[in-house]
Amino acid sequence: MGFTEYKERIIQFGEGGFLRSFVDVFIHKMNEQGLYDGKVVVVQPIAKGLIPVINEQSGVYHQFLRGIDEGKVVDECIEVHSISRGVDPYTDYAAYLALAHNPDMHIIISNTTEAGIEYLGTESLTDAPPKSFPAKLTALLWERFQAGLPGFVILSCELIDNNGKELLTCVLKYAELWKLPEEFIAWVKSDNDFCNTLVDRICTGYPKDDAESFAKRIGVEDKLMNTAEIFHLWVIEGHHEDIFPLQKAGINVIWTDDVKPYKKRKVRILNGGHTSMVLGARLYGLTTVKECLDDPTVSRFLRKAMFEEIIPTLGHVEEDTPFGNAVLERFANPFVKHQLLSIALNSVSKFKARVLPTILEYREQRGTLPKCLVWSLAALIAFYRTDEANDGEEIMAFMKNAPVHDILAKQGYWGQDLTFMAEEVERYYDIMENEGMAASYEAVLGES
Repeated sequence: MGFTEYKERIIQFGEGGFLRSFVDVFIHKMNEQGLYDGKVVVVQPIAKGLIPVINEQSGVYHQFLRGIDEGKVVDECIEVHSISRGVDPYTDYAAYLALAHNPDMHIIISNTTEAGIEYLGTESLTDAPPKSFPAKLTALLWERFQAGLPGFVILSCELIDNNGKELLTCVLKYAELWKLPEEFIAWVKSDNDFCNTLVDRICTGYPKDDAESFAKRIGVEDKLMNTAEIFHLWVIEGHHEDIFPLQKAGINVIWTDDVKPYKKRKVRILNGGHTSMVLGARLYGLTTVKECLDDPTVSRFLRKAMFEEIIPTLGHVEEDTPFGNAVLERFANPFVKHQLLSIALNSVSKFKARVLPTILEYREQRGTLPKCLVWSLAALIAFYRTDEANDGEEIMAFMKNAPVHDILAKQGYWGQDLTFMAEEVERYYDIMENEGMAASYEAVLGES
């Protein structure tokens, strides 16, 4: 079966690099294996976007996937044919609403950034189009309902908690605002499955610095060529493998009744690993995550924090250890220059969400403090004394000048008083300030 014979089955809100490196590649692979016969119609969710370029290239683009997989360097390129066309509702709203009348359409996928799922409450059903993504979706669902067609499986990929249910909440608010009938509201709830999802793949986008060499490699001009890491994970709260056979195609997808444990694992291990490592490493003179993995001292610190403190606290060592090993491979990706200062942005709130819960649970479970993670809090305080810190002005001023004890007592930052760990934090902090970062690493790693 040729690509042109596939039916349009999926409406995708968002034409950016992430979805093109993620779900559009998955659909391409399902089609290639004869497991699916669907193409994607991409809808531009905001007034400016890539729809003209997508249509100019007939939806075809090259996806480069680069990284380390089971210890081997992988650098592959896929010519992706899963997108049939793009629709810009700002220039052709009729074409947008017409998508609702296609009985083959059965899935809606979105990634409209964290700010995309919002209820404005100022739009009208007669707007062409309504401004917000949930309002556009409500108008499309109303059109679908009036056509007497079945609802959709809706896979929200925005990086917010309960993304699918939050989207449903917004849709129901618009239905109420627009005084749409109770029958429609009941249909939205019963005939559509708004799935919470967790997405995980680092997408590095259009290779601006290497565009010329990439173009030579593929032999054609491609304004949509895209780069991403090898690793991918999609956790979906729902069970629709029968109509969307991702697992059968070898995609790392988990259908589940509850996405929360998977999110907790990602936040604690991947994000918590980042946050606990980067500030001390920056004070130590390193600039990228790859340099951290290449440095024996910082790499040893990360492994100790991850495998002796973070993962044991989660309580599923056998399941979480392979994920931790995959994270280390991702951090060591030679194709990704992930700047430590980028990760360091707003580190106070990141520490509270990503690292502090592990410290508290470790203490509750073992009656002691996790040394590496406590050390990382001392490193955070030392980092905020420098001019490289990047956070809210009030936070930076306080963190730069307040005594360590007062910082730990700042419940507004941490959600509770942390002075119970003052002795250990102050000990590590004093070594950093008086003896240097190398000595502090020796102290926490038990080498002195």
